[in-house]
Amino acid sequence: MLKLRLKRSGRKRQPSYRLVVMENSSRRDGRPVEQVGYYNPITKQSHFDIAKIQKWLDCGVKPTETVANLLTKAKILQS
Repeated sequence: MLKLRLKRSGRKRQPSYRLVVMENSSRRDGRPVEQVGYYNPITKQSHFDIAKIQKWLDCGVKPTETVANLLTKAKILQS
């Protein structure tokens, strides 16, 4: 099953995350199907490709709880 989830990148103690579509059984830093945005928790900077996210959500991809919270704050996902 495909999930919309975060993939960690960045240096030690300076995390940044990519928002990706991945198989739920693959490891956290594995190969994604598609990258649809990024999020930096230190600077609170984020960028989401709304068209790609909507396309995947319409195909039945489920976001993780953290990703759902981020998308709700960005007003992409209605709760």
